[in-house]
Amino acid sequence: MTVSTQQRLEMLRTMLLARRFEETLTELCQQPGKIHGMMILATGQEAVGSGGCAALSPEDVIVTNHRSHHHLLARGADPKALMAEIFGRRTGCNKGKSGTLHLAVPEVNALCTTTVVGGGFPIATGLGFAQQYRGEAAVTACFFGDGATSEGSFHEALNLAGLWHLPVVFVCENNRYAAAQGYDEHTPIESLATRADAYGMPGEQIDGNDAPAVFEATRRARERALAGEGPTLIECMTYRWRGHGEGDPQRYQPAEEIAAWKARCPIERLSGALCERGELSAAVLGEMRTEAAEVVAEAVRFAEESPWPEPHEALDDVWVA
Repeated sequence: MTVSTQQRLEMLRTMLLARRFEETLTELCQQPGKIHGMMILATGQEAVGSGGCAALSPEDVIVTNHRSHHHLLARGADPKALMAEIFGRRTGCNKGKSGTLHLAVPEVNALCTTTVVGGGFPIATGLGFAQQYRGEAAVTACFFGDGATSEGSFHEALNLAGLWHLPVVFVCENNRYAAAQGYDEHTPIESLATRADAYGMPGEQIDGNDAPAVFEATRRARERALAGEGPTLIECMTYRWRGHGEGDPQRYQPAEEIAAWKARCPIERLSGALCERGELSAAVLGEMRTEAAEVVAEAVRFAEESPWPEPHEALDDVWVA
């Protein structure tokens, strides 16, 4: 099955939205007192979120990490609610209590975002078990970075998912850095996809800057999971244009390396291919960029005009057993 023109255009749309969303966050972080707390972005990695989420159904669940904006926007989360949450406002998707690092958007089945490195693996495996136990025609997609594969939770979760043939698609965004550590400094093997062999599941390394390739790999893995054949590990080779956080001066990332990966921009790659095929014009591409900018500008306006949570609301939605 090939990726349709409409699907490619939709992936381009969500990538443009995610890029403008995060570019705006970069600009806002440079304004004192505008946004509080750490800001971690995935600029340059948009193809993984757009391609991966486009291959999922509304019934599927995603679990993601601290670089989650592109996943959530591709999944269909409301940009206004996301921006308000990042601003810490009551109208945010989590009522201003999560900030940018622990977002959850249950209405689009994005049940967990965690900044705990490796924290999503056990949750995703548990969700996959629940889907299997209930006989649901759905899968769980777990997005994570290359650094998380050094955590014990990665190996425990993949071992159990492989043993029980759980419907989980493990999607690694290998952006070549774990915080300030380069890939060669924290991992002794050339490809993380080969680790799938140890857990009885297929592993595939793909170009993570090629949204249709991510789409096709995720679709294959999803179909395999729904057929009862268990999980898949997909390693998406991509790159983090920004530092670990917006306060990171990126001294450990060579300037020529950053420039080389920017030349492989996933947005330019897909838009260029669509234009070459006669499926997109420069005028329509310009309109798509304008639309993304307008959506994000409206999200910022909404967030800035939204109220702060009241102190007495701090314990709302908090439960104990």
